[in-house]
Amino acid sequence: MDIDYTVAALMFPAIPLMMTMYSNRYHTLSALIRKLHDQYTFDKRTPPEWENQLHVLNNRTNLLKFTMGFAAFGFLFNMSTVLMLYLGSLHVARLIFAGCCICMIISIFLFLQEIRLSNKALKYHLSDMDSMKRDL
Repeated sequence: MDIDYTVAALMFPAIPLMMTMYSNRYHTLSALIRKLHDQYTFDKRTPPEWENQLHVLNNRTNLLKFTMGFAAFGFLFNMSTVLMLYLGSLHVARLIFAGCCICMIISIFLFLQEIRLSNKALKYHLSDMDSMKRDL
């Protein structure tokens, strides 16, 4: 298969959109962590149900860090593909573009894992609300 600029150009709209989506998730997660931190410093105690949530939040921040890192490497590899095509190194461009695709696939799988953890955190909230409803 021949690779040219149009193949590398296919990734250009996808990568920034993915990184924007990841950044929005990271921003929302950091706002939640700051809110929990403020609540903890105000109350000076940690409710027992927070233990699981804090563990999930820590895992989510780590997953998002790696998700955004792999997406950034995918973007870097995509730009390197264009450079190698410009320099006429077709074989090297193919290898680098394969690296770009692999990085983006890993990034998507990590993002799916983060969504799973996010869903798990929401289930903790729902179980808290359910137990409060039963106590009334």
